[in-house]
Amino acid sequence: MTVTAAPPRATYREVFAVRQFRVLFTGYTLFLVGETVRMLALSVLVYAGTGSALLSALAYVSGFLPYAIGGTLLLAYADRWPPRAVMVGYDLLRAAVGAVLAIGVLPAPAMLALVFVTGVPSAVASAARTALLPDLLDGDRYVLGRAAFAVSAGGTQVLGFAVGGVLIAAVDAAGAMWITVATCLLSAALIRFRLADHPRRGGSGGGAVAATWRVNRSLLARPEVRGLLLAQWLPPSLVVGAEGVLVPYAAEAGLPDAAGLLFTAVAAGMLAGNLVVGRLLTPDRRERLAAPLALLLGAPLLGFALSPGPVAAAALLAASGFGVAYQLGLARRFLDAVPEAARGQAFGLALTGTMTMQGLCAAAGGALGEALPPTAVIALCGAVSLTATLALRRPLSG
Repeated sequence: MTVTAAPPRATYREVFAVRQFRVLFTGYTLFLVGETVRMLALSVLVYAGTGSALLSALAYVSGFLPYAIGGTLLLAYADRWPPRAVMVGYDLLRAAVGAVLAIGVLPAPAMLALVFVTGVPSAVASAARTALLPDLLDGDRYVLGRAAFAVSAGGTQVLGFAVGGVLIAAVDAAGAMWITVATCLLSAALIRFRLADHPRRGGSGGGAVAATWRVNRSLLARPEVRGLLLAQWLPPSLVVGAEGVLVPYAAEAGLPDAAGLLFTAVAAGMLAGNLVVGRLLTPDRRERLAAPLALLLGAPLLGFALSPGPVAAAALLAASGFGVAYQLGLARRFLDAVPEAARGQAFGLALTGTMTMQGLCAAAGGALGEALPPTAVIALCGAVSLTATLALRRPLSG
């Protein structure tokens, strides 16, 4: 693998000076807002119709579950189709699904099935969006563009659930779902009429499923790509297992309402880390500090072995969330390591692995919580994340 010298440090002002990036960023923010409102509204609709906490929980995560399927079967389309067409098409599909849900003509099981099936292409749309960034931003501006996307995601997690809850209280769940439809249509119009068209990267020969498996295998067969993928997947996913027991932890601490504070602390730490590391550190220093920042993911969680109170726990979780910024130090190296013709699929594979492993680790953390105290589970997740980070020190250090 040939990695070029780190480019000069860019600024967020330079990134947002690129009009095409502003269009892509605004569309992504609309997507996040719509998805947050949709998950909350669907969960409320399903619970109101069934009274089942299990079905309500399945509704809440229904947008994530299909990601692994799309990522293992359809990612070839991220390079075979023009990215603008992929993003617009998926926005229109989401708008149609949101309208059907808002009308309320389907029973709860059919709602869940519809969201699951139509969520399968989400991996392709996300891959197309992420792979387009290097076409719009070069050098260190690309890394800051990735950071801006992460900040938007973190900000949506911090504010979106509260705003979504207010919307549902004000206009009921069905009315809130129409807001999701509106954000989808706005995003589709913005991308279609303001984002320049870009050609597809890969060829169109052969079946998409076979091509997806073939390219995924070829990417994983490259030691440098495989190491960088594992470095992006394992340390943060193992930490996510701790989030699966934050609600029981808050309940055992005697402050069940503090669970929201703990989840917000994680998101706030992620947001702060991307802002600080992206803005204040030079590209070279970001890459040198990737491994120490990755250690920060797990190290604070060891403090839960001392059974901290909610305020101290929030501080530890925020520090852990800050460590997610280590991925900024891997962004340029991963871009250099993957072939141009398969860039969309490579980014899709990275996203698919992240979503899948985080879901599995969250479930595993919840399962461990049946046998161990929440504080022990959280500390164990931190220790395992630290172990994985140390084992991956070579790809993390470059």
